[in-house]
Amino acid sequence: MTSHILLFGPTGDTGSALLDQALAAGHHVRAAERDFPGDFRSHPNLETREANLLSGGLDDLMDGIDYVISAVGVPRDPQTLVNPPPLYTEGAVNMITAMRKAKVKRLVTISAAFADKDATVPIWFKAATAPLDRIFRQMGEMERILRVCEDIDWTAVRPGWLLNRERTGDFEVSLDDLPAGTLRTRRPDLAQFMLECATLEKHVRERPFVARKESAALETPPALIEEFWPF
Repeated sequence: MTSHILLFGPTGDTGSALLDQALAAGHHVRAAERDFPGDFRSHPNLETREANLLSGGLDDLMDGIDYVISAVGVPRDPQTLVNPPPLYTEGAVNMITAMRKAKVKRLVTISAAFADKDATVPIWFKAATAPLDRIFRQMGEMERILRVCEDIDWTAVRPGWLLNRERTGDFEVSLDDLPAGTLRTRRPDLAQFMLECATLEKHVRERPFVARKESAALETPPALIEEFWPF
């Protein structure tokens, strides 16, 4: 069934995968971003709108929308890690405020497995990603904001350590913790799962973990160092 989707963060790695999959499935997508690159893609079912989640004023974006999906992310430069913008917290409040005015009820947003301090992850991974703690805490606060929104059919998706590899579709989902033996989540798999959650009404008012077992070479400290700190 064709739907009208409002997608925040369409220029990021996960957002671009979401955009590709939504358009391939025949959905109409309104892509909202603060700044679009000059060579951003075009498609008959794609509308681009400039918007800033932190500025509010998102009401006009909601007209005719069935589902809102947020795949926003923040950069990992040192300044941002020390003082990340409240993209997840204030951004969520601004999205929800506009959704309520337009009577749009369905929201699927990216969070992280590591927003849950009890998630099962290797000790070396926790130590290596300590600079990201402020971002993970903000995602946890976003989840708390969502949990009190009884009038919004939200889903906060909790991927593992994100990976740029092709889509497999054989990811695992759990509501309690990262699936046993997993640490990583392929971005196209995450995009598939988020799209399914929105359009198929899966995991309403839940915080599902999604991940899959990868090769040992992709789940080791050297891989983390290379991907997180390439400079």
